[in-house]
Order: sequence, then C-alpha cells, then structure tokens
Amino acid sequence: MATLSSTDRRSFLGGMAVGAVAASAAYAAGETTPLPTIKLGKHDVSRLIAGYNPIGGHSHSVPKLSALMKDWFTLERTVEYVQRCERNGINTWQASIDRKCFTALRTAWDKGSKMNWICLMADVDDATWKEIIALKPIAVVHHGEVTDRHFRNAEEENIRDFLKKAHDHGLLAGVSSHRPMNIARIEDSNWEQDFYMTCFHEIRRDQDKVKAGLGDMPLDELYLQGDPARMAAVVRKVSRPCLAFKILAAGRACTNRAGLEKAFEFAFANIKKTDGVIVGMFPILTDEIAEDAALARKYSLAATRT
Repeated sequence: MATLSSTDRRSFLGGMAVGAVAASAAYAAGETTPLPTIKLGKHDVSRLIAGYNPIGGHSHSVPKLSALMKDWFTLERTVEYVQRCERNGINTWQASIDRKCFTALRTAWDKGSKMNWICLMADVDDATWKEIIALKPIAVVHHGEVTDRHFRNAEEENIRDFLKKAHDHGLLAGVSSHRPMNIARIEDSNWEQDFYMTCFHEIRRDQDKVKAGLGDMPLDELYLQGDPARMAAVVRKVSRPCLAFKILAAGRACTNRAGLEKAFEFAFANIKKTDGVIVGMFPILTDEIAEDAALARKYSLAATRT
C-alpha cells in the first residue's frame, strides 16, 4: 500500500485525533440523532449529504491517493458507508453513474436502508436513463464539468434539454457548476431547474486569465482562498435550494481540526437556510462520517439561531 502523505484528506495531527475519538464513541454508542433537513421537492433531505468522489477514486489530488481511495472502497465497504451514514443521521447520498454504487444501493436497501440518492450525470443515452430511473433517485443533476464545458462552447441548450428530460421522467432536476457566473446565468435564464449543486472552489478556470495573472501555469487544479466567498455570494442570491460541495477544498482545508471546523462553520453561516452541503468522506484513518455529521449538526443549528 502506498504511504499516505500530507496531501491526504485528514491527518492525525493535533486536535484531530481528539475529535476522531469523540466521533467514534458517538458511533459506537449508536448515534441516531437526526440531522437538520431541507426540502428538495417533496423530500426531506439532511443538510449534510454524503458525497461520492472518494468512492470513485476522484481525490482531486495525486494519482496514488485516487487509486488508494478506489481500491479501499470495495463493494462491501461502500455498503457499509451507506449504512454508517444513515446511522449518523445522513439520509441522502449523491453518487455518480457507477455500477459499484448501484449494487451498493440495492444491497443496502435490501438490508433495510431508507437512503435517498441523487444521481450526478450528464448527457447519457436512453438505456442509461432507463437504468437510473429504475433505481428511483429523488433527483438527477447535470454534472458540473459538463455544465461548465457547455457554457464555454456556447452549448447551453444541452443543459436545458437535460432538465426537460429529467422532468419528463418525473424527476427533480438540478444543475451543478464550479463557476459562480454559470449559476447566476442559469438563475437569470429561469430554466426548469429545481436546485443547484454549487462548488466552493472554481477548479476549472479560464486558462488565459490564469496565465496572465500568474505569468505561468499551475501543474494541476488551482484552489484560491477567496473562492468559497465568491460562490456563497451567488448561493445567497438565487431563489432555489443549493447543495454546496468541495467545502473542504478536496482536503486542502482540513489538514487540522481548526481548518475542518472553520470550513463547516463558514459553509453553514454563508448559505441559505434552505441549502445543504455535500461532503465526500474517506474513513480510512478516522471516523469521518460521525465526525462530519457532528460538525454539520453543530454549525447548521448555530446558523439557524443567528
């Protein structure tokens, strides 16, 4: 197994270990306190939604970490992920088109799970649509990478066609984007979208602007400190619910306990009360599921009191 480096999503340093012990104790004690919820259509959705990227091996970091994530999340561990999320009050999972996830969902449901799921997808064929519909997601969302590419190529009608098709199938329809300007443009267009997935970090930037600003090009994705505030400003302006994701900057904002707390606190303090967050969890070193559920509970409730 590859040696885990400082780029890993969490570390054992400082107060993180203390938080992990407390979170693990809550899980062992059978913590089932419900999380605060928001409405997506007729559905009550926990304000913390379980993410997918670690399961699919998308670390947004280095290839070895991505490979480790994908290998660690066997089918059995993916089923356990669903069950542990539900046990900690998370009632919704956002997953992409992935046969392992499809099987894990069916297995968890057969074992008594009531987990909702939201499918992140894009421009797929009719056979794939049929397969997804058979799994009864509460919503489908147009994938952010594809959304942003369609805007760059002046192909916005493809996004609108996706929304119409989702509604034709009786599903809630969302749009994901990494760029605040795209969310604002969709809101102004008043398409048939029911909600948004809004990335707190603009990982797909205009390359010409990056080079002009830096005088060079970064080797990989560029995460900026001001990104969350820029997206949050748009989130607060749009009328529809938003599900904020990458609130931890793909692990960069949670290398210690203080950073983790700060990221959750900022997210819930700067989104609407009708919004939620999506966090991908990789419980290889600590019980991130119980830990993140506790933070979502803490800061969601704190935000409603202000």
